[in-house]
Amino acid sequence: MASLGRTEPERAYWFAISQRRSLGLLFMSHVLAAVAWPYANGPRHIGHVSGFGVPSDVFSRYMRMAGHDVLMVSGTDEHGTPIQVQADKEGVSPRELADRYNRVIVEDLHGLGLSYDLFTRTTTGNHYAVVQELFEGLHRNGYIVPKVTMGAISPSTGRTLPDRYIEGTCPICGYDSARGDQCDNCGNQLDPIDLVNPRSKINGETPEFVETEHFFLDLPGFAESLGRWLDTREGWRTNVLRFSKNLLGDLQPRAITRDLEWGVPIPLDGWRDRNDKRIYVWFDAVIGYLSASIEWARRSGDPEAWRRWWAADGEGKDATGYYFMGKDNIVFHSVIWPALLLGYSGEGDRDGTPGEMGRLNLPTEVVSSEFLTMEGRKFSSSRQVVIYVRDFLDRYDADALRYFIAVAGPESNDTDFTWSEFLRRNNDELVAGWGNLVNRSISMAAKNFGAIPPVDPAGLTEADEALLAVARTGFATVGNLIERHRQKAAIGEAMRVVAEANKYLSDQAPWKLKGEDQKARMGTILHVALQVVSDANTLLTPFLPHSAQQVHELLGGTGVHAPMPSIVQVEDLDGGPSYPVLTGDYTVGARWESTPIEAGRPLAPPKPVFRKLDPSIVDEELARLGS
Repeated sequence: MASLGRTEPERAYWFAISQRRSLGLLFMSHVLAAVAWPYANGPRHIGHVSGFGVPSDVFSRYMRMAGHDVLMVSGTDEHGTPIQVQADKEGVSPRELADRYNRVIVEDLHGLGLSYDLFTRTTTGNHYAVVQELFEGLHRNGYIVPKVTMGAISPSTGRTLPDRYIEGTCPICGYDSARGDQCDNCGNQLDPIDLVNPRSKINGETPEFVETEHFFLDLPGFAESLGRWLDTREGWRTNVLRFSKNLLGDLQPRAITRDLEWGVPIPLDGWRDRNDKRIYVWFDAVIGYLSASIEWARRSGDPEAWRRWWAADGEGKDATGYYFMGKDNIVFHSVIWPALLLGYSGEGDRDGTPGEMGRLNLPTEVVSSEFLTMEGRKFSSSRQVVIYVRDFLDRYDADALRYFIAVAGPESNDTDFTWSEFLRRNNDELVAGWGNLVNRSISMAAKNFGAIPPVDPAGLTEADEALLAVARTGFATVGNLIERHRQKAAIGEAMRVVAEANKYLSDQAPWKLKGEDQKARMGTILHVALQVVSDANTLLTPFLPHSAQQVHELLGGTGVHAPMPSIVQVEDLDGGPSYPVLTGDYTVGARWESTPIEAGRPLAPPKPVFRKLDPSIVDEELARLGS
């Protein structure tokens, strides 16, 4: 029972969810939603969640509603030099800094309603064990090799300076702000020792270059196997697949370890107890998708349950895995993570033997979003060109942000967030479109009937049937678009159903039917409108879960329509300190289908679902931005 947690309430919580999950549903397939891990050196802003957060949640909620067994996992990424540097600045330990921002990020993602099965962290005993197992398997198969190289050291601290913390003049094009790993001007890969006049971005000092031994991932040893795999990928966004294939022609060995005190220990004889070298953050973070799945399984009471999503030779062989991130992380998910999985599974260019976890599934698709800018500028915390998630949620509704990201976010192109556009989308579309339909249809029914009215025995007119058909057709249309990661088009189709229903009400004008002999027709019109409100609410549930629950209740519904995540304080399964996780019971809630509404169900006058915003917010918010 140790794997279930250390306290009785925690054991009971996880056991109840696992029982409902295993007994309550017959699933169509197993779907992994692997969501990029936010870095725990500060709060996340709305640009971050537009890339990894909301798109993954929309997809996961829809797939659950459609009958699939979804495992949505992620956590805070807590190792690496930036954490160490920030902790030193604040006079705290790296663990204290990570603890603080882990909780901030958990609370922010909870506020957005992101339905993680497990949102954990990389500083757990479970994660360390899984990372070390992958390292050992790759090392056994010859894909991790030692190499002496020149490393950049800070003269004042003696610590390693990561490549991206060094800048100088590019030796190829002369650009004076090239990074130690790449020149953003000419696009060439660089080594920091080749920069002209290199300097530390932390304190401006000139780094020292010294010999140091490290372990490297032999990426060239995967060029052929990665190429064969990428050739089998269908349906990927063109930019992602093209970019990934272009990388294969110039793969270079990549350092896995760093001269660093903060990170996962190296699991080899002679290295385990060294305090000056650790596995570096880029390697351990991508393994988090697997370690989080294993942690979820251990907590669920079935420690082997993760295999349903990961085991390539067993019960997970038909599972699919979708990875969500911003475009700056494509290389890690379309090249590096698949290389690690191929190498561990013994399927790189030099073959090998699978580790004790067996052959592991590769990604089905890498779903990369572009960048969100703010009022024409890049997000910048130092320049105050930013709005953090928690600040946004303090002033506005979560679904207002989710709607903007879904309908106008950076799905396939860089997109600019402006306060004037946010105001327009909220007031003209959410409030005047969807909110108005909900309010006026339920208000009229409540006022004139006190309940959902019945359909006139005389039957439905052609206009009634046409509107109902539009709503029913929406389930296939919207669902297909979400499955293909075209969420802008999907929510556009859902809002088209809303527009058709508003037009229907205006055309039918039930408020003009005043005589007793016309009341049956009024009831039919309102019944049809309420049925479409119910259907549209289901279509919008993956996008707008908070308001979807409200609309469900305004229609007289009871119980959970859109399940929400919970923050649960858990004990580390392997003896470390406790920490908060996001999790939830998503076996309940609406299904992806039209559900007939019940005539006679009592209705009360509705309260507004969305808040109309005053135009003055634009000037107020612009004043908060840095000049």
